[in-house]
Amino acid sequence: MSLPTESITRRSPIPRLDRLRHSRLVRQNLILFLGGFSAGIGGFVYHAIATRYLGPRTYGEVAAIVAVFTVGTTAYQILTVVLARYAAHLQAEGRPGSLPYIARRAALVLAPPSLLFLVGAALLAGPAARFLNLDSPLPLLWTALAMVAYSYLAIPRGLLQGSQHFTGFSANLASELAVRTGGLTLLLVLGLRVNGAALALVAGAAWGILLGLYSLRNVLRLAPEQAQLRTMVHFALTAAAGTAGILLLYNVDVVLSAHFLNKHSAGVYGVLNKLGTIVYFLTLSVSQVLFPRVVEAVASKNHPGRLLLMSGGIMGLLGVCAIGGFWLFGWLVLALFGPGLQEGLPYLVLVGLIGLGLSLDNLLIQFFMAVHDRVFIPILAAACALEAALITLFHAGIGQVVGDVLTAVLLLLGALALRWLLLLPGLRPEMVTAEDD
Repeated sequence: MSLPTESITRRSPIPRLDRLRHSRLVRQNLILFLGGFSAGIGGFVYHAIATRYLGPRTYGEVAAIVAVFTVGTTAYQILTVVLARYAAHLQAEGRPGSLPYIARRAALVLAPPSLLFLVGAALLAGPAARFLNLDSPLPLLWTALAMVAYSYLAIPRGLLQGSQHFTGFSANLASELAVRTGGLTLLLVLGLRVNGAALALVAGAAWGILLGLYSLRNVLRLAPEQAQLRTMVHFALTAAAGTAGILLLYNVDVVLSAHFLNKHSAGVYGVLNKLGTIVYFLTLSVSQVLFPRVVEAVASKNHPGRLLLMSGGIMGLLGVCAIGGFWLFGWLVLALFGPGLQEGLPYLVLVGLIGLGLSLDNLLIQFFMAVHDRVFIPILAAACALEAALITLFHAGIGQVVGDVLTAVLLLLGALALRWLLLLPGLRPEMVTAEDD
């Protein structure tokens, strides 16, 4: 009787592996992971080239403007989430003709605030450059233009994500960073230095827009079907809070370190921050897949809790692998950025934990946004305020700033996880559908 039992024991993992291999969630995560991984490598190379060519002191300026750019792309992040959610609902309802309509409406609505933003950026570039200790305000003007271009990039990317065209979405993410990095190399060779770093952001965004429109060419040719935009505006408030909070968490530390630390230390911290965000962006694809899948699950009256657990497991595995790489090859990673950065070596594993913590924070926030739970908003706001306060009070060196950020990120993760545990037993499809009606 023992032989059949042993045979069953040996065969039992095979069906699980088959289900895993044919899982739509795993397949979509793999496709988007490849794009996100390529984008993460592109971001790493971008900053490595800038550091080696410019040195830690001048690179501190590049890190500061990239942080400003990332915070300034809040509109991009919000619009991407809003469009992705609405596109997912339209797909579930069998109304693909509404996608070109909302794309054109979004482009028209963005035009006036974009022009006003550029005017405001021109007026404030001087004071902002002095606050960030930049040698010239001109890079901030190019950065403002890149922010506007990125806002328009949200339109094709949001539609690609929401309609679950993850192959086109993945290609867009990867190629944008390739163009950005290639443009940086060319512009540095031409002697544009910090201005070149900012112009490379513009080039990458412009390419992403063109490729996104090409990926959506068949959708955009459909006869436009008018759609109600009221629910998009309603959801935008929740999306704005979640997106802005995460962006602030991984960028306000760079801005404040550029203000409080000396230029060399700020440059070293800028490199550490970018390495931490590489872990974040390496695992970001999991959140990007989860969001439309949760919307789809709720629309079909399926419970999305299992999707979150599976996504958290995938994200944790990817993050631990990246942190292990920092632990084993940290000296090599810093050497790729150039000389003068070895003082950051003791903090590499910690910034890797920060990146993974941010990823898990974002995963939970994406889940909350998908099911219209807004309790996370004051929790996230408190974490952002805590991080800024800790850095303002404790900034004697790089180590203190790293500790400040790690404390804020982990406390936020614990609070969000507790909220999820309290929310899950009472989660019902009506929590979403009632608000959309």
